[in-house]
Amino acid sequence: MLIFGAQDSYLKRIESEFSEVSIIARGNEVTLRGEAEEVRRVERIFVELLTLVNRNGELHVRDVDAVIRLSTLGDGRSIQAKDSTALIEGEDDVIVVTRADVVRAKTPGQKRMVYESKRNDIVFAIGPAGTGKTYTAVAIAVAALKAKQVQRLVLARPAVEAGESLGFLPGDLQQKIDPYLRPLYDALSDMLTPEKLKEYMEKKVIEVVPLAYMRGRTLNNAFIILDEAQNATSLQMKMCLTRLGVHSKAIITGDTTQIDLPKKSESGLSEAPSLLGGIQGISFVYLDKSDVVRHRLVRDIIDAYEKRTSETRHEERRQQEHREEERLKSLATKLGSTL
Repeated sequence: MLIFGAQDSYLKRIESEFSEVSIIARGNEVTLRGEAEEVRRVERIFVELLTLVNRNGELHVRDVDAVIRLSTLGDGRSIQAKDSTALIEGEDDVIVVTRADVVRAKTPGQKRMVYESKRNDIVFAIGPAGTGKTYTAVAIAVAALKAKQVQRLVLARPAVEAGESLGFLPGDLQQKIDPYLRPLYDALSDMLTPEKLKEYMEKKVIEVVPLAYMRGRTLNNAFIILDEAQNATSLQMKMCLTRLGVHSKAIITGDTTQIDLPKKSESGLSEAPSLLGGIQGISFVYLDKSDVVRHRLVRDIIDAYEKRTSETRHEERRQQEHREEERLKSLATKLGSTL
């Protein structure tokens, strides 16, 4: 009953996503009929749901939606990978083992991040909110630290205010900045025990700092994460990337649709693909709404904003064409009068 849901509601949700598969439930048995590939995916959904029930003793509709969403992304292979056999679900998906769970790359975009970080020193992960960019990046960095591939982690964010002023927050500078850096602390807290995290922070093995604190440093044997990089200017992006010393790696994450800079054209993340795309050792990973691992509504929200942005751009182009047409008419009238 836990897996089927009240009045078979979970079964109906699965059937609505896989119209080519017939699900027949009798007692505690489920029979699947349909195309082999689709049946395999639905079977995997039931296996995942059974695992969740055995582990948690309960199952919520959000769990069912999440498992369905991940299963409909494909067979676990990254469509961006040059080697189509490089990313297959299994042990390679495990990024790091934490105190409470095993952190795995769950979506094609996250798998691509892991794949590219193993083969390049600098990886840009660009995509909308909820795709797990920051969490995956922190997991990759913590795994490198645990494996002694690097000696320290430096996590940074540009201190750009998104509609609210940090100056009104109480406390000294560090206390004002800490809430802004909280997402990085939260991710670290999931990867490390409180005692180990505190020890690493005190010994500067892990630093969580505003981007401005990176200036003038050379970071050897370090893993650098620049989060919310869409709010780093071109000069700040250059400054951050040139901090890399020997045996160091970096992951740059951001969403180019959420730029809070006064002039959006100044974003260093927006210009990075055209400026750095051809450099060996630098890779770009693009995540999209299919990689969203938050609430199922996040994808719909992203769709709505993308639609509005598209309509706004269309309207701006139409107005610009109209103004140009009026300018040409005016110019023609003046020329006619002169002649």
